[in-house]
Amino acid sequence: MWTEEAGATAEAQESGIRNKSSSSSQIPVVGVVTEDDEAQDVFKPMDLNRVIKLLEETDKDGLEEKQLKFVKKLVQCYQNGLPLRDLAQIFKILNLCSGKIKNQPRFIESAYDIIKLCGLPFLKKKVSDEITYAEDTANSIALLGDLMKIPSSELRIQICKCIVDFYHAEPPKKHIPGYQQASSSYKIQMAEVGGLAKTMVQSMTLLENQLVEKLWVLKVLQHLSTSEVNCTIMMKAQAASGICTHLNDPDPSGQLLFRSSEILWNLLEKSSKEEVIQQLSNLECLLALKEVFKNLFMRGFSHYDRQLRNDILVITTIIAQNPEAPMIECGFTKDLILFATFNEVKSQNLLVKGLKLSNSYEDFELKKLLFNVIVILCKDLPTVQLLIDGKVILALFTYVKKPEKQKIIDWSAAQHEELQLHAIATLSSVAPLLIEEYMSCQGNARVLAFLEWCESEDPFFSHGNSFHGTGGRGNKFAQMRYSLRLLRAVVYLEDETVNKDLCEKGTIQQMIGIFKNIISKPNEKEEAIVLEIQSDILLILSGLCENHIQRKEIFGTEGVDIVLHVMKTDPRKLQSGLGYNVLLFSTLDSIWCCILGCYPSEDYFLEKEGIFLLLDLLALNQKKFCNLILGIMVEFCDNPKTAAHVNAWQGKKDQTAASLLIKLWRKEEKELGVKRDKNGKIIDTKKPLFTSFQEEQKIIPLPANCPSIAVMDVSENIRAKIYAILGKLDFENLPGLSAEDFVTLCIIHRYLDFKIQATHKQRELANKSWEDFLARTSNAKTLKKAKSLQEKAIEASRYHKRPQNAIFHQTHIKGLNTTVPSGGVVTVESTPARLVGGPLVDTDIALKKLPIRGGALQRVKAVKIVDAPKKSIPT
Repeated sequence: MWTEEAGATAEAQESGIRNKSSSSSQIPVVGVVTEDDEAQDVFKPMDLNRVIKLLEETDKDGLEEKQLKFVKKLVQCYQNGLPLRDLAQIFKILNLCSGKIKNQPRFIESAYDIIKLCGLPFLKKKVSDEITYAEDTANSIALLGDLMKIPSSELRIQICKCIVDFYHAEPPKKHIPGYQQASSSYKIQMAEVGGLAKTMVQSMTLLENQLVEKLWVLKVLQHLSTSEVNCTIMMKAQAASGICTHLNDPDPSGQLLFRSSEILWNLLEKSSKEEVIQQLSNLECLLALKEVFKNLFMRGFSHYDRQLRNDILVITTIIAQNPEAPMIECGFTKDLILFATFNEVKSQNLLVKGLKLSNSYEDFELKKLLFNVIVILCKDLPTVQLLIDGKVILALFTYVKKPEKQKIIDWSAAQHEELQLHAIATLSSVAPLLIEEYMSCQGNARVLAFLEWCESEDPFFSHGNSFHGTGGRGNKFAQMRYSLRLLRAVVYLEDETVNKDLCEKGTIQQMIGIFKNIISKPNEKEEAIVLEIQSDILLILSGLCENHIQRKEIFGTEGVDIVLHVMKTDPRKLQSGLGYNVLLFSTLDSIWCCILGCYPSEDYFLEKEGIFLLLDLLALNQKKFCNLILGIMVEFCDNPKTAAHVNAWQGKKDQTAASLLIKLWRKEEKELGVKRDKNGKIIDTKKPLFTSFQEEQKIIPLPANCPSIAVMDVSENIRAKIYAILGKLDFENLPGLSAEDFVTLCIIHRYLDFKIQATHKQRELANKSWEDFLARTSNAKTLKKAKSLQEKAIEASRYHKRPQNAIFHQTHIKGLNTTVPSGGVVTVESTPARLVGGPLVDTDIALKKLPIRGGALQRVKAVKIVDAPKKSIPT
């Protein structure tokens, strides 16, 4: 390698003469000695600064030929790689060449040759060169993107080839002593730092009708988009919308669609997903996606076309998650619903005429993706009518039935099972929105019949090899699980027509039967799935029985038995993470909805020691259950038989129910920060129940439909419920209490009194306010004192540092005789004309003025009448 200062001149290189001596008037040209003579053959001497200076010259005869000749020699010099230390100068030469192309087209070839060199390895002499020349390298690579503005197809394609070569680095063709190749990812990293991705995205606008160049740019962007840094840069340059709108551009090779879809995928995965979705959520992009999908759906028959079709559908599904995306307006929603249902519901639409899905992997995936997109689309309520028109409920219900042996189906057994589960899961989202269509399709009857098959002993070997089939291998648990989810979703609409239909079809008895059947056949292998099934059954029963005594009677003793069975579960399993906590919550909910209020069921629950089980759960001291259990006990205490059961309960160390409740009270007050001394006595007698949260809570205005903080305090903490339970026990003759318990019991006993106390405080404040008002109106000194205090308060609230050029408005009104501040509405009465006269004093109108104190119209004596009217004015 030759240094810039001592590089051989171009003339010396051409003649082969080397200067071996120097004089005082001439700077010698001396070659830097390399490790061996071989280096001289690799890098021939070239003074880059002289080449730059030569290219900057203008208006000389024969200059262009000389410039081209020097650039050609530069290209020959660096045929084996570009040293990092020379990179900045080489790219400066490239920039100078590109600047001459407009007026001197012969420089296109020079620029082309230099760009071609950029595809060669970058060479470093020292390990630190990669860091030392990082900025120069990044700026140099960024220049490649700027050169895309030159209207030369050949040059643009060479730039793209060069950038693609960054990702397919090859070793130097020839070993260069003293140099080693820069790391394989160095060019890629410098491209990121230099922001090459941005200029390449922007270059797309220059290539509207140049298909070949456009494909090369897409290939470059495809490589660049493998990096998160580049994807972020591309996203900010609006790459997503720019690429998507051209998906339908003519391209016989098919590369445009393939590369574009992969770039969109990378942008969604490696940059801000929300921002990319926002870019794609416009009419132009969605129309392009719609046309591409339709073409691939109707005319794509190869494996590649089907795979690309599915990729486009996934991208569409992601965009559909944005409620602002005009999916309906562009007609895409209607087409997707048609494609999702045409196999199950025959349609005369020309788009699907003669179409049929095969059981290939790609078509199978397409079917699942279409089910999935329906779930996404149904979240947008305007889609509901399109779902009705497309008969989506009917199409999905074709899968909710037991397998038919004789019928030849288009899917394999494993595929059909997976589609069946997917269809039922989709119904769970769609059916609550289309409840009338659900009922018209006899939805309840279909689901209950399918559940009956799930519970039966019919031989069925499920594959359970999908997301929805988890835990269902060799059994029907997966089918039962999703069917119960569907029923739960429908029941919790609280539509009386639907729930009544379910009860008339024996759903309560069927649910209890399924639950008992599951209990009788424990399955530890699929324990989590079984627990979920049990929870859903109890929630369905709660939804059906709530506020209906007759249904609670149907629930009866058999229902109480399954509730008691769950309550007897080993408490240690609550920490297993398998779902026992959810099951227990569902069980407590079913006690509230299915047992309470039905006296025979309540009595049976008490006979079977249900209260003992509730207190056992309460003694576990798990806060998440306490509030619900205490609420149930409050309701149970209305039954006169309950008190005896509560008093008879004994926990660990002979703890009584009263002692447990008082202990929970103390724990709750400690967590709430209520002030008590070491013996549990009240410290602040003025605020005996005040919590630290209430002290810190500022006054927040709430809308009328929101409960106040005081109401929330009663509902959320357990003190009110403990007070109610102990009140039902009369606060007397409570066994097993300590001295501290009796102190706390006294506070609990006065709980309601302490809460009225707050009401008295409000009344006292109101009375005091009224007394202050009377004092101001009847005592001049009190009024002056109040006014003085008011003025001080106003002055203290003012901003004393008045801004320049500010206008000061007086708030003090002289001669004001009011004793209270004025309100938002003020009634102003004009001063009578008889006192001040006025502009109308010499007219007849001045005669008609109402006196201040009311009464009949009076003549104003102070007015001089020039021509009195003939008729007298009544007085």
